[in-house]
Amino acid sequence: MKKEIMIKVVGRQKNIEGEENTIELTTEGTVYTKNDNTYIVYKESEISGMEGTTTSLKIEDGRKITMKRYGETTSSLVFENNKINKSDYSTAYGNFEIEILTSLLNVNIKEEKRKSKIEIKYHLVIPGFVESENRLLVTF
Repeated sequence: MKKEIMIKVVGRQKNIEGEENTIELTTEGTVYTKNDNTYIVYKESEISGMEGTTTSLKIEDGRKITMKRYGETTSSLVFENNKINKSDYSTAYGNFEIEILTSLLNVNIKEEKRKSKIEIKYHLVIPGFVESENRLLVTF
């Protein structure tokens, strides 16, 4: 059964020069369970710089999260503790291959799906363009 929820997403990025950027988004979304996996789906906004994009988080057994974005921006990012995952990232500015090394994956989803939290810390590399330390906090 799908449940409408309020979601708060806080993303922090620190590049190799030490410059930090924080984006905060509070929006309506949906949470549901399918085949023993929990899904969280919400629409991005102008604040996140991805207006016209829908984000879906698939949480598998609290050990793996797949973040899919589709619309104006298309990507599929996989987060698993201490694993490097590579994927393609498609934007209006072009397509990029990215590498993600997850250093922390903390999933705390309550049975009633209220006051739940997901925290991800990861190192992101787009070879030749960007390298950053990132933290994503999703509460609902």
